[in-house]
Amino acid sequence: MIVLGVILLVIGWVLSISILWTIGIILLVIGAILWILGALGHAVGGRRHYW
Repeated sequence: MIVLGVILLVIGWVLSISILWTIGIILLVIGAILWILGALGHAVGGRRHYW
């Protein structure tokens, strides 16, 4: 999810498409939150680890 967010950010920036930029930021933030929760040992979505 983090990688997809970064890809959408880059594509949105290069092509000047603001909706891709916004979706990329949202995916990047959600992916980072899930990654941090998984690294701390909290179960995320029924999984013990989130990659």
